[in-house]
Amino acid sequence: MEALQLRDISKSFGRNQVLFSIDFDLQAGEIHGIMGENGAGKSTLMNIIYGNLKSDGGEIRVDGNPVTINEVSDAQKLGICFVEQEIALCQDATVAENIFMARINQGKGFNMKKLAEEARQILEPLCGGSIDPYEIVEKLPISNQQVVEIAKAISNNCRILILDEPTSSLSGEEADALHRVIQDLKKRGIGIIYISHRMSDIFGQCDRVSVLRDGTMVSTRPIAEATVQQLVNDMAGREVDILYPPKAEDLQRTEENVVLDVQGLTDAEGRFSDVNFKLYKGEILGFAGLLGAGRSEIMQGLTGLRPMKGGKVIFHGRDIMGKSTSAIFQDGLVMLPEDRKKQGLFLDMDIEMNTSAAYLQQITRGGMIQRGKEHRQAEEMSKSMNVRCTGIHQIVRSLSGGNQQKVLLAKVLAKRPDVVIMDEPTRGVDVGAKAEIHRLLRQLASEGVSVIMVSSELNEVMGMSDRVVMLDSSGCLVGDVTGDDINSDHIMYYISDAYKYQEKNDEVTEHE
Repeated sequence: MEALQLRDISKSFGRNQVLFSIDFDLQAGEIHGIMGENGAGKSTLMNIIYGNLKSDGGEIRVDGNPVTINEVSDAQKLGICFVEQEIALCQDATVAENIFMARINQGKGFNMKKLAEEARQILEPLCGGSIDPYEIVEKLPISNQQVVEIAKAISNNCRILILDEPTSSLSGEEADALHRVIQDLKKRGIGIIYISHRMSDIFGQCDRVSVLRDGTMVSTRPIAEATVQQLVNDMAGREVDILYPPKAEDLQRTEENVVLDVQGLTDAEGRFSDVNFKLYKGEILGFAGLLGAGRSEIMQGLTGLRPMKGGKVIFHGRDIMGKSTSAIFQDGLVMLPEDRKKQGLFLDMDIEMNTSAAYLQQITRGGMIQRGKEHRQAEEMSKSMNVRCTGIHQIVRSLSGGNQQKVLLAKVLAKRPDVVIMDEPTRGVDVGAKAEIHRLLRQLASEGVSVIMVSSELNEVMGMSDRVVMLDSSGCLVGDVTGDDINSDHIMYYISDAYKYQEKNDEVTEHE
């Protein structure tokens, strides 16, 4: 039975039409994946279903009956719920209060004990009782906050659930736990729209998959009949090479080519200690480790963003430990942060101002910004990053996530640095944009720029890196690998701490 039907849905913002006669079906008890490049219209379509936007034309049917959805409350009354990519919970309220926030906001008073018991009944089948209804939400890991979001939806008699990139911020184990919850909801007959850039999620969880491109629904297939290459080509509208660019063949790992030499780096808060590694000119060095292993913290330590207890960071022969982040940046060691919205971009400024923010000294004379230079540089960087926009004066907040990431890259690279640290460079980016970013990183390396890449996607680390540094769960650097040793079995053996148990077993065997 079809829980949701969309027919001939269109939407324009002024003269810009973003959706063209969309048809879409969701069956009860089905997980239907939706893929598309950033800016393809996925969010606009979901916001129409959920009542945040009103379509210009077309029809929506729920359980075969035509419905009118003018606002969110209309959608919620129909059992339509939306768990967005950005967690939208009240962080300083309890789990139970968040689940029943709509009821509390009605101002009729509430009994906390009763709310907690109702919340427990909803949470029990989702997490086996592992989430305490009295717990403050900000103390929960992101994966459990996602479960609370779903519990909140279920409390509204959810029958159609929209999930937008639900695993983008989760570790592998957390994603697996969330997927078990989603499969349980499917068994209950809830229809689920699952938006994701991750092919593993789409092929592992979905029954069907549809692709949006430039506001048009270009394909719908049973997942058993779909291939990765088909979906990538559908999204891009052309043949796309999804393989990683060829790695460097003539890297010279000699002392003369050492660009960065990290010696005994130790965190002031004890997150990691005695980190030692070298980075060579034109090398892409990947950092592999499970969530929480300290990868991002090490990068923050290198760039002066995190206090260090000890160690040296030798950059071009000089110790930069203790220097300010801005001074390190001016020296030519720059970092693309993990969270582009909070740490990387000025969202309410335009592309030009964001791009020039990192190199104002170079375009300022007599205290005045030389607008011509600023404009030319922004145009050049925007073009080289292939930013999809109406022009360099478009406000960054209005761009899709993938294009925001490209602007952040433009901002970081405008300084033309010697070393670039990329922390999650393709998070929340579609496969087409990923391929562009991967080609860009390899091009930078070929031009002599050295790159350190941190990514939660092990395939990306292996596919892009000339050498991979491995961190175990305690933040200890346990070695590096090159060539054929860059494989998942080898790397997982170390980053999952399996090597520790092997060593213990070997000790027991020797003792016996």
